[in-house]
Amino acid sequence: MTDSKNTSGVDGGDAVVSAFNAVGADYIFCSSGSEWAPVWESLARRHRDGEPAPTYLDLTHETVAVGMATGYGLVKRRPQGVLLHAAPGLLQGSMAVHGALLAGVPMVVTSSESTTYGDAPGHDPGGQWYRNLSIVGGPHNIAQPFTKWANEAASVHTLPTMISRAAELSWRAPQGPAYLNIPLEILLEPWDGREAKPIVAPGSTHSSPEEVDPVAQMIREAKNPVIVTETIGREAGGFEALVAFAEAWNIPVVEPDSAVCGNFPRTHPLHAGTDIGPWMDTADLILLVNCRVPFYPPSRKPSKAKIVVIDQVPQRPHVVYQVLFADTYLEGNAANTLRQLAKRAKDLNETEVAERVAAQEARFAAEQAAVAQAETRAAASEGVDPVQVATLLRKLLEGKDGIVVDETITHSKVVKRHVRTDAPDSYFYVQGGLGQGIAVALGVKLAAPERPVVFTVGDGAFAYNPVIQSYDASKAYGIPVLIVVFNNRVYKSMNLNHRRFYPEGAAAETGEWLGQDLTRLPRLAGFAEPFGLHTETVDTTDALLPALERALKAVEEGTTAVVDVLVTR
Repeated sequence: MTDSKNTSGVDGGDAVVSAFNAVGADYIFCSSGSEWAPVWESLARRHRDGEPAPTYLDLTHETVAVGMATGYGLVKRRPQGVLLHAAPGLLQGSMAVHGALLAGVPMVVTSSESTTYGDAPGHDPGGQWYRNLSIVGGPHNIAQPFTKWANEAASVHTLPTMISRAAELSWRAPQGPAYLNIPLEILLEPWDGREAKPIVAPGSTHSSPEEVDPVAQMIREAKNPVIVTETIGREAGGFEALVAFAEAWNIPVVEPDSAVCGNFPRTHPLHAGTDIGPWMDTADLILLVNCRVPFYPPSRKPSKAKIVVIDQVPQRPHVVYQVLFADTYLEGNAANTLRQLAKRAKDLNETEVAERVAAQEARFAAEQAAVAQAETRAAASEGVDPVQVATLLRKLLEGKDGIVVDETITHSKVVKRHVRTDAPDSYFYVQGGLGQGIAVALGVKLAAPERPVVFTVGDGAFAYNPVIQSYDASKAYGIPVLIVVFNNRVYKSMNLNHRRFYPEGAAAETGEWLGQDLTRLPRLAGFAEPFGLHTETVDTTDALLPALERALKAVEEGTTAVVDVLVTR
């Protein structure tokens, strides 16, 4: 602890704000609860007196608060503060907190409880805690399965350092949310003004030359190596390091459908698509670069390939079942490891390199031709094909340094294949469950205000989102994004599974397909109208491009736009 100029006599609320200052949080994302009056009073006093404080956002749903912190953290890669309400607020936001864990986003999530239930002298916490807000064992116990670390601040004197400890833990690999239960009585307790020391960025770990050199030799001796990655683009400098590594050794890169972000330019000649299947029997070396779950089913082992795992924390504690079949691990910082390996790309067998380059050129040319054919067919279709939507988004974003946040299910492959992002931090797939995407997109835009942000979503996933509360946040804080709904009026993935499991079942016989119909939903763009947002509904190919152009122009002028596209499939 260090001395501070803070006035003696302030309470735990000011300790919280002081701690988030020390953490370096730009924002406190809050879904309001009655316990946070001490924090609000501290912020009001600091604003009045011109003292530093993170920017506070008043949000009206827990998923919006956590989702915006997730989106912001995906770009900024630093822990932010999230305030939720008691155990119920934590439970309401738990899916989004779990999504942040899967996405590897650092943040400090807090909520509260009562420890005295009105039986102690001093401030009365209120009967709601005694009657219905508290959970046996405290909310930190229920947070443990979906956070990296969960604990309770038991004293106002340790509160600032507990917050900074939570931030430091969340920031270190594997990055993810940490949770702190701060009882209301601690927030109301007088604080002596001692602050936590400001935290610094984590140090970097490195694989030693003794570990890297043998792997470089394995690559040198391989005739048909392949790189598979899911999350290297999430690391600072990881996207660029993978490009340099792949180019130095001329190794194709596969981004499987499980990729959670853009890791490698989809326009690059070494991009080898999304399917590892063709490599399972032909590759003699597979380099898993930040690839958590490369094989499905997990027992599906490559027939002859040696497997090198390059990942700072390859065994992810939050993954219930994980099979990598590793022969070698390089466990230092992955971007640094790739840079080390790129420097060792010497004394290559030029004949073998030329053969694999030629093979990859053929694969890439075939994929380019297939993409072009799909786009030609889509443009000629009678209704609006999803491929046409993705294609026009790509063209509209060309040269604009755009970011795509994707929460489609049925159309996720279409979005990735035809939008074809090719820059760092240009594509993110929402993790952990449907219904968070609008908030994540808002958080991404908050972190990158100069870049256009497009959120792609199906009508089913759109209906899971806290739409009203997300629009409120967009309007209140001037965060404009383009929302494009791929609306096929059905829960297509549910229907596909029903047909797959019971191809000749009763539903197939009678046509009674349950759990899938979305035709009863109202016009989705209409929810934005009360907020004065730009809305479009499109059901013809001729209307699609003008609608998207108008919507993107509205976003550039500062207003969120919603385009509900009635697609054919």
